[in-house]
Amino acid sequence: MSEKEKPAKKMYYSISEVSDMLGIPASTLRYWEKELPNVCPRKSQKGTRKYSITDIEELRLVHRLVKEEGHTIDGVRRILRRRRGSETNKQEIIHRLETIRNELVGMIEELDKVTSM
Repeated sequence: MSEKEKPAKKMYYSISEVSDMLGIPASTLRYWEKELPNVCPRKSQKGTRKYSITDIEELRLVHRLVKEEGHTIDGVRRILRRRRGSETNKQEIIHRLETIRNELVGMIEELDKVTSM
């Protein structure tokens, strides 16, 4: 990642800063925001867009899919929808594994109590 691509450690970035980071016009960012539900920067009371690090990472993915891999906006929309579903599945699996781990730790503690008597 070049220095131009690395965001400084700020909470929010303006549309011009993000535009410079990605090397694309601000109008493209506004278009992606309109067309893709995953691209949704916060807006101030005056309507100024404020992009978080998460927003920027999402835009980097969109940029790669559109500019480097040649996907259409519809294609990107489908990819992001599938990705969101896969992230949900990962979270469910992690939660189940944590529950199983906690149960196993509890069983080990009970076995330790029984065998130490």
